[in-house]
Amino acid sequence: MKLFLISQTENNNYDTYDSAVVCAPDADTARRMTPRLNAKDVMNTDWNDRCWCSSVRHVRATYLGEARDGMPLGAVCSSFNAG
Repeated sequence: MKLFLISQTENNNYDTYDSAVVCAPDADTARRMTPRLNAKDVMNTDWNDRCWCSSVRHVRATYLGEARDGMPLGAVCSSFNAG
């Protein structure tokens, strides 16, 4: 598994996520993740989420490095802009 910084600049309102560090096998999987820390929300299937962005095409994934062995798929930490 690898660590990626996922980020978006499409939705910068209050009560939105702008980025997160996620654990994923590849960049494509990372781009499809949600920044929410809840395990059931690992994969973002609802791109109408007002807290993130409208489409996977707006998500950038930047490789950070290798994850520790046994680290689970999902968000490690996230940046939420409360309003």
